[in-house]
Amino acid sequence: MPELGASLLQMSFGLAVVVGLLFACLWLLRRLSAPRGGGAAVKVLGAAAVGPRERVVLVEIGEDVLVLGVAPGSVTRLHEMKRAELALPADLPGQPPPAAKSFATWLHQAAQRRERRDEA
Repeated sequence: MPELGASLLQMSFGLAVVVGLLFACLWLLRRLSAPRGGGAAVKVLGAAAVGPRERVVLVEIGEDVLVLGVAPGSVTRLHEMKRAELALPADLPGQPPPAAKSFATWLHQAAQRRERRDEA
């Protein structure tokens, strides 16, 4: 019976070493793949699903705001405007953050303005 105890102890120690190495590798991967500095310049203001795998995303880059169409394997710029042209409720004091419905409404209005501009 002492051999069984020693064998279980050796197996438990080996398992602990393997699990420890696994966690160390995961921590190292997370540290190496983290964005460095440049990520602060890009801010996602909102998103709306327009299909099962497609989204429309509002992204702020510096003073510009981009409306992007995102689908598997592609990102398309739909519209571009200056930050000052877009009045977000976050800019107004005492206002709650925008809800998904208000983003959808804004997107619909922007599409209508673009259609009118294209017709003219």
